[in-house]
Amino acid sequence: MNWNLILNFTRQDLIDRHSASMLGAAWTFILPLINILIFTLVFSSIMGMRLGGLGQDLGPWGYSVYLVSGLLAWNCFSATLTRITQVFHEKAHLIGKVRMSLWSLPLYVVLSETVHYLIATGFFMIFLIAIGFNFTWSLLWWIPIFLCQQLLAYALGITCAILSVFMRDIKEVVGVVVQFWFWLTPIVYVANILPGFIQHLVALNPFYHLVLAYRAALITGQMPNLFAIGVLTLFSLGLLTVSIWVGRRLERDIRDFL
Repeated sequence: MNWNLILNFTRQDLIDRHSASMLGAAWTFILPLINILIFTLVFSSIMGMRLGGLGQDLGPWGYSVYLVSGLLAWNCFSATLTRITQVFHEKAHLIGKVRMSLWSLPLYVVLSETVHYLIATGFFMIFLIAIGFNFTWSLLWWIPIFLCQQLLAYALGITCAILSVFMRDIKEVVGVVVQFWFWLTPIVYVANILPGFIQHLVALNPFYHLVLAYRAALITGQMPNLFAIGVLTLFSLGLLTVSIWVGRRLERDIRDFL
């Protein structure tokens, strides 16, 4: 694994993202704030009254805290997944010229999206401090939860990246799935407003357990469900192992197709 190459790709990705715009890197800060503001304004009056089901009185900023804690994680996860899906195509001009591992290449996407997540989370923490939010040490659970989240995104992304080499429609399929996946996850709504049988279906959604873990650590100050996080971690490691094994057997074909 060539870490110097991966870190250089990460740096260049952060530079190139908004390099042609007048505000440049400022968009890295502006876009997350705009996204969060829109969702908060649209749903706060509708959903704010339903937060009592959490057993927490979060005050007038309750819905904002509830929403953003899940939305930041989802934005990072979905961006990582969709970008890794296309990474072989985007770097096809380099893959044939530079000696590199196809399976470590997507790590620059993971690192780049992690930087954006940390920036957005930094704004969120400043907001929480400003409203006098009561932090607990449980917030440190966000670190292993985030690592599990990005491992899942990496494993799914590698799988889709391999498939996209042979089936170009995978990019569009992933885009549609991510849209449905977002609304099947209780990010902008509270899960207890759903009918009972749908709640059981939503519980099969892996990101549902990640969102619950983030909110348990932040809002209720509790330890997240470590069993669910452990299962997701093992699933992600298993999927990643299988995908890399299959990818190595098809590596010559992958390089030829690219």
